[in-house]
Amino acid sequence: GIRIAHESNPALILMDFHLPGMNGIQALEVLRADAATRGIPVIAVTASAMTEDRQKIMADGFDGLQTKPINVKVFLEAVAQALQKPQGN
Repeated sequence: GIRIAHESNPALILMDFHLPGMNGIQALEVLRADAATRGIPVIAVTASAMTEDRQKIMADGFDGLQTKPINVKVFLEAVAQALQKPQGN
């Protein structure tokens, strides 16, 4: 996924928190460390809905958080908000 993000420069990344090989925070760190992918908004998607987890996820630098099961209206609003954020911030 990181390689694809680097090659295709997507407008937005939806990042599951539990990934094989590395977790979502580690993947986000790799993306943020690379100038080519640093500005891509990344929304975390997780089944973990505890308040402490939400605060940590946002503090780790994600641009948004969606919990499973996804509420479509809230999800679409979060996507629209993330896409309005200037890249590079």
